[in-house]
Amino acid sequence: MAKIRVGRVGEQIKKELSQLIQTELKDPRIGFLTVTGVDVTNDLSQAKVYLSVLGDEEQKANSLKALDKASGFLRSELGKRIRLRHTPELIFKFDESIAYGSHIEKLLGEIGKNESH
Repeated sequence: MAKIRVGRVGEQIKKELSQLIQTELKDPRIGFLTVTGVDVTNDLSQAKVYLSVLGDEEQKANSLKALDKASGFLRSELGKRIRLRHTPELIFKFDESIAYGSHIEKLLGEIGKNESH
């Protein structure tokens, strides 16, 4: 039963954070950013927020810095929107799966080109 609740809380955090980042944060360092997933610990003390950022490494780093700076604000806003006894600590990480997937696709495309010659 607890696993189901943790999953629901994670989905709710993902939805609310996406909305907060798009509408409330006015930091120019935050580029085109998507919240791809949220992993919440079983005791709901921490939430790892996985992000996908469009742009180069510098833009990614700037977005991460801006989010770390705004994490207190985001956490308090989450607390207002989601009724939990304790709002989880937010840990922002890059979701490398999209970049990894496109890299694999590119490699497969190159293999296909080489075989046709």
